Amino acid sequence: MDKTLHEKVEASLQKVRPSLQADGGDIQLLDVNENGVVKVKLTGACGTCPMSQMTLKMGIEKILKQNIPEITSVESG
Repeated sequence: MDKTLHEKVEASLQKVRPSLQADGGDIQLLDVNENGVVKVKLTGACGTCPMSQMTLKMGIEKILKQNIPEITSVESG
């Protein structure tokens, strides 16, 4: 059985979650739409970090796009 796009994104987020948790933060998957746009919420220390947008775009988005070609962007929700 093929994994849904939502399941693929969640599995990829599990790979980046430990590094976020090491800095006192975490990530929550809110939505994945049919256009490949992923909405996430950075929580804990990541939610208030001034570098969170860079982490989101240069880190999380890059990793998700590499692992899941259908992903077009990652946005803060």
